[in-house]
Amino acid sequence: MAVMAVKGNSAIGRRKTSVARIYSRKGSGIITVNGREADKYFTIPRHYRMAFSPLSLTGSDKTLDLKINVSGGGITGQAGAISLGIARALQGADSNLRTPLKRVGLLRRDARMVERKKYGRRKARRGTQFSKR
Repeated sequence: MAVMAVKGNSAIGRRKTSVARIYSRKGSGIITVNGREADKYFTIPRHYRMAFSPLSLTGSDKTLDLKINVSGGGITGQAGAISLGIARALQGADSNLRTPLKRVGLLRRDARMVERKKYGRRKARRGTQFSKR
């Protein structure tokens, strides 16, 4: 199995149970997510905007090629993981971009996870329904 080496910057983003690996390099703005075009992967516009908001904020959406591998979780968690990974990759490439990315909150890891189910309960906090008889 050959490992594809990509010259440029790389970063990891996480959200819920999703993990995104971002490989960036100078180019013409081609973005692939798990081997597919980004707009084919994110069919809901809200997810596409959320995932690639760091690019539009910094104005580097036409100057970088991105190769993204994302796994785990659902599509919303994957979009959040990609957003954090792209922001970290941009910061690694140019330290002047740290301030605008940080001001908007794109460099903050969202630590919210699903609470585990406890025994004796129907869900994490929901107990059994009270029965009078």
